[in-house]
Order: sequence, then C-alpha cells, then structure tokens
Amino acid sequence: MTSTVLLALDTSTEFCSVALLRSEAPSAGFEPASPRIWTRHEQTGAVSSTRVLPAVRELFDEAGLTLGQCNAVAFGAGPGSFTGLRTATGVAQGLAFGLGVPVVPVSTLLVCAEGARERDPSIDRVLAVLDARMDEAYWADYAWDAATGDWRTIAPPSLGTPEALVAPDTSFTLAGNAARAFGARLAVAQRAAVVDHDALPHARPLALAALRAYRAGRAVSAEHAAPEYVRDKVAQTTAERLAERAAREGREAR
Repeated sequence: MTSTVLLALDTSTEFCSVALLRSEAPSAGFEPASPRIWTRHEQTGAVSSTRVLPAVRELFDEAGLTLGQCNAVAFGAGPGSFTGLRTATGVAQGLAFGLGVPVVPVSTLLVCAEGARERDPSIDRVLAVLDARMDEAYWADYAWDAATGDWRTIAPPSLGTPEALVAPDTSFTLAGNAARAFGARLAVAQRAAVVDHDALPHARPLALAALRAYRAGRAVSAEHAAPEYVRDKVAQTTAERLAERAAREGREAR
C-alpha cells in the first residue's frame, strides 16, 4: 500500500497547532485504515512563529518519519488572527518550496465543522461561528455529503454582526466560540440542536480535512498559498473606535 504523509499547521488563534498524519491508501476489497496522527497543540500567544518549526521536528521524530517523506503541507488559511494567518501561510509555503510538494489551504471555519463531526459522526450540518473581535463574527455554513464523503459549502466564510447571522432551515450543530463570546446576542445559538464550544481551529481536524482535499486533487502549488482574511480592514480610526465603544456602552445600558 502507498502511504500519504501530510503535515498540518494552524496558528490562527493563540494556539500553535501542528499535526503529522500518515494514511495508507485503501487496497481493493479492504476498508481503509484510520490514519495515524501525531499532534502538538500549545497555547503560545503571540509567539507561535517561534514554536512551529520545533514542533514539526518533534512530530517527525516521534513518528519515526523524515521531512523527505512528506507529500503535502496543509495550513489553516483563515479567517483568524492576521499575524497568525501570515505565520502559518509563510511556514507552509517555505516548507513546501523546500520539499517540492504542494500546499493544501483549509478554512479554519471548515476545521471547526470537521472537529465537531469527528466527535459526533452523526452530524451532517454545521454552522461554524468564531469571534472575529471588533464586535463581529466569522461564520460559514457546511453540510456533510454522505455520497462524496466530504463537506459541501452552503454559505462561504463571511463576516457579520452576531445578530445578523441566519440559522440553517434544518437541524444543525453550532461550532466555535461565538456562543460564549456573544451570549444572547447570538440568536442562532437558540436554534441549534447542539452547541459545540470545543470545535475550534486545531491541526488534527485540519489534517483530516486536508487529506480528503489532497486526495481529491485540491492541493495547490506553494506559490499560490495565501491567507483567507475575510475581513478587509483591521485598523480602525480613532473616530471608529470611539463610535464602536459608544455603541457597545449603549447596548449595555439598555
């Protein structure tokens, strides 16, 4: 059997998350074995860039593999921390160039959906919502397609106020940290069958989603690796910050 070795990186949050996956290709007449996955998931704050490569080396040593055996490098493309997304993109791109392998960009929101479904394989619809700061949320809507064994995007990654999100018209799981971040303001949480607060960006579900993408031919060359910011503007003017604070204080006073 031919094995696939895939490295996955995510630094879109305050965690430095790295996973190394090895999967054997299925043989005729045999069910594919579950892939083996080695992980490091550490809260590093703003210094993820100093921890990524040491974590990569540790995982290859732990697995008894070499970098030269790697077939692809996956990364959490976003949305998320702008600095973190640039870190993951740059490291993935540099490793892929050096190894002569492709990259697999994966949405961090899809990773949340993947994480929720890994814990509960009966889940077939996920609204993934993450706190985007600045009083907004990143969100996307995904449906599991049993026929293809992969996710179908119902609504692509977007940015909006927590009040503006629209719930799917069917039973769904709400994945991500937005319910805790926004409380009652996130009305869609009241419509969810399950709220999975722990379905957050993590290299393990990232690696699983990336493996399917890689086998389906959705990898890209290293030079095409790019973050998916979703939010176009990060910096606010003084007037915008004051207006946002006044609006927030007005809501709290009501």
